[in-house]
Amino acid sequence: MHTLYLEWQAIWKILGVGLILGAGLPALFALGIRAMAYGTGGDAEQHPAGALPAPHPAGRALAYLIFALVLLAVALGILVIVASGFGKEVSFGSVYPTLHDK
Repeated sequence: MHTLYLEWQAIWKILGVGLILGAGLPALFALGIRAMAYGTGGDAEQHPAGALPAPHPAGRALAYLIFALVLLAVALGILVIVASGFGKEVSFGSVYPTLHDK
């Protein structure tokens, strides 16, 4: 019975990480695309004929922030993969990730 509980606990952890990384990052990227369209203004938004809306600097800044977060997550994933290939592990014990020997 105890082993079955541990298996279900591991399954839920894998499912949670899969949802966050598998669906969360693409959804965050899509939100960045939408913010960039809002920040661009012009034909990216619905508007009456003959009147182009002005660009929104806050939308563009939000888009850059979201894209930076997505790039940071991708770079962190690459770091974990490459570090394991060199016999190291990534530790998240401090403010920023650090590499340690296994």
